Amino acid sequence: MNFENRADNREKIYIIQPIGQDYTPSEHDEAVSLIESADALYLGTLFQQIREINPATYIGSGKLVDLKERIDGLGGITVLFNGELSPSQTLNISAALGDIKVIDRTTLILDIFAKRAQSSEGKLQVELAQLKYLYPRLKGKGAALSKLGGGIGTRGPGETQLETDRRHIRLRIDYLENKLRALATRRRLLTDRRKKSETRTVSLIGYTNTGKSTLLNALTAADVYAADRLFATLDPTSRLLRIDGSDFLLTDTVGFLHSLPHNLIDAFRSTLESALHCDLALIVCDARGDHERQLQTTLATLKEMQFEKPYFIVMNKSEGLSDTTLYPKESIFISAKNGDGLALLKEKILQFFRKDSVLLHLRIPYERMSEYTPLKKYAVEKNFNYRDDALLLDAIVEPAYLSLFRGFADRTKKRG
Repeated sequence: MNFENRADNREKIYIIQPIGQDYTPSEHDEAVSLIESADALYLGTLFQQIREINPATYIGSGKLVDLKERIDGLGGITVLFNGELSPSQTLNISAALGDIKVIDRTTLILDIFAKRAQSSEGKLQVELAQLKYLYPRLKGKGAALSKLGGGIGTRGPGETQLETDRRHIRLRIDYLENKLRALATRRRLLTDRRKKSETRTVSLIGYTNTGKSTLLNALTAADVYAADRLFATLDPTSRLLRIDGSDFLLTDTVGFLHSLPHNLIDAFRSTLESALHCDLALIVCDARGDHERQLQTTLATLKEMQFEKPYFIVMNKSEGLSDTTLYPKESIFISAKNGDGLALLKEKILQFFRKDSVLLHLRIPYERMSEYTPLKKYAVEKNFNYRDDALLLDAIVEPAYLSLFRGFADRTKKRG
């Protein structure tokens, strides 16, 4: 592969891809997507079957000699190990390759998060995750950090040579944790307020780059940033979703990824939990991608966070898909991009929330309209008929509020 004539100033990355028992090609595909999301340039990959991990260099010296021959002369190469390395393994691989920069998968993901975080809370969360990852790796890492020079792995706290002062890092971690705890408390108060106001919530949850933000825009006519890249959006976004007169709060949040660093999950836990305190979740998968892996990763992460709410499985990007036999049978197939299946998805959401509701036929004498007006927020009104002496209408009401309408009900009918 010839890269010498490529006029591109992006950081050039060559992948070391270990192949263990659980390896699937999607692991490597994700690494390439992560590189693109970091605005870097993918050059190639060294694949290595792993039967026994080499404690010094993970993949063994022979393969490193092979890799050195491949990348010699390319200039300014960064090597990405698509897994997690110990500090000593990072240093040893770098030395074997001629003291070039070596990063692991977690470093790359943290770098992407550092670039994408927009809100003040998001930036605090990313910094905390970076520091927690860096802190146990400080010993013997001074030389490694001094060689980084710039680019991936040096954004955020990596630029400040914090390896010289462990106590400073520890104090900073404590400060960030306290700050985020205060923000989490404020978010819980908002969540409690929503519950008291009977706001019904729907959350978009799932793998990164499955189209959650595009779906949010399609369902709510919003203009949230959406792009075909991993972790395009990090900060949670909520918009009003109205279906047949009923209002819901639809929330999108950071996507999951296979082997997402625990420091990131911990740092974003309070943000994720705000979305997980929903009445219904839509688990969004890419129907044309490794949907099984995406779903398993999402469900495993949700289980780790003790999520127990009802959910629908939504297979996005399903345009033109003819055979659905290999998908979970309860899946809802949509295309957020062109609108296919969105009417069915809305219908399913509405059926979920109205499954126990009752259709009331109400008669509101005009002289009692002031009594009825405060009750409107507990009903979805339909089929208005203005008579000489009263307003006749149908109202969909949840069981908890039926007693409020007893004085106005002509007759009732269970919705079927």
